[in-house]
Amino acid sequence: MKKIGKYSFGIGDRFGRQGQAQLKAIIDAEKKGCEITPVWNKSNREHIIIGTQPDDVRQEADRTTRNAGFGRPYFVDADHINLDNVERFIESSDFFTIDVASYIGKRAADSEIERFLSGVARYSRGIKIPGIPRIRKCSNEMLVEIAEKYLFAAKKAGEVYRKIESAKGSGNFITEISMDEVAQPQSPVEILFILKMLSDERIPVQTLAPKFSGRFNKGVDYVGDIKKFAGEFEQDLLVLSYAAGEFGLPENIKISVHSGSDKFSIYPVIGSIIRRHDKGIHVKTAGTTWLEEVIGLAESGNEALEFVKEIYAEAVERIDELCGPYADVIDIDKSKLPSAARVSGWNSRKFAASLRHDSKNPDYNQGMRQLIHIGYKLAAQRSEEFFRLLDENEHIVEKGVYQNIFTRHLCPLFCIQ
Repeated sequence: MKKIGKYSFGIGDRFGRQGQAQLKAIIDAEKKGCEITPVWNKSNREHIIIGTQPDDVRQEADRTTRNAGFGRPYFVDADHINLDNVERFIESSDFFTIDVASYIGKRAADSEIERFLSGVARYSRGIKIPGIPRIRKCSNEMLVEIAEKYLFAAKKAGEVYRKIESAKGSGNFITEISMDEVAQPQSPVEILFILKMLSDERIPVQTLAPKFSGRFNKGVDYVGDIKKFAGEFEQDLLVLSYAAGEFGLPENIKISVHSGSDKFSIYPVIGSIIRRHDKGIHVKTAGTTWLEEVIGLAESGNEALEFVKEIYAEAVERIDELCGPYADVIDIDKSKLPSAARVSGWNSRKFAASLRHDSKNPDYNQGMRQLIHIGYKLAAQRSEEFFRLLDENEHIVEKGVYQNIFTRHLCPLFCIQ
């Protein structure tokens, strides 16, 4: 069976132009003693907005690794797929993020619920998970509630998994289950029984993306109680470890952190916990590299600077349209956005400083960064011009992409010195 490495990192590259710089960060981390598996991820939503195909991601990953002489495993992730869109990803992908969030809360058939409850009845006497204070007895009512909330979603995950398996063969791909895009975090008990459901569906899940408390907004830092997050993360990690042995799941099962880019305040926390328990982690990023492309063009000045100013002006004008698909994962205070007229007079330094994620810089504007993050479709609509400018200013852009991934993400997350 294909196995994901202990540490893995999702290097989403929306426009498929920065694979070389992203992979260099992975290679340099290995030179420092930290082996990280690169995973090129791109969602169906991103493909639709930009007008690309899943095979484009496969070609980028294969070309980049071949040119770099990269000999370790790497993967191409069909990100956030379901029964409606999995078909188009099957040939080109070998990592599938099965998103069950939209199925949570829908009720499975009575017979299926009864069958599940009979299989977990013994846990009603209590559960002892190493490292977690003894969980009180799980009443039948609690188990029924969990079954009614999550069993249908697990069944749907099974359908998607078997569709992929029938085409690619057992053991030839990595399976992730995603349930992060919901309103409330799952409790350790809920995660335990969700994993039992996935085991019953014979899904060899290697990464699980739960919902955590706090806000994981696109392209900006974590917003919430870091101490509370740390407690949730550690308990979820211990539940996964226990479930691997209890339910026969892959022993390398690990947590996947979605919308994981730029969460600088919690990287040291995550790093400390996974090292303390000697466990793995997968962190998924996407828009942070697109943002570095914009920053690089701004720093290049002249025509490139004017281009990104125009992108921002159009984003302000079309803000409601752009925010729609991302409403649950952004918080933009329109009153704090600079006007397009004001931005039109900025120089390279001012524009780049406003967009770059540096909370210590007084020019940094979190709302502007989020708006540009979700405004990538505007560059896609001017792709010929955009790609030409990227090529003309390749050195500046690639330097920023590399430094962002290596210095701001990999080093604090994996304690690379």
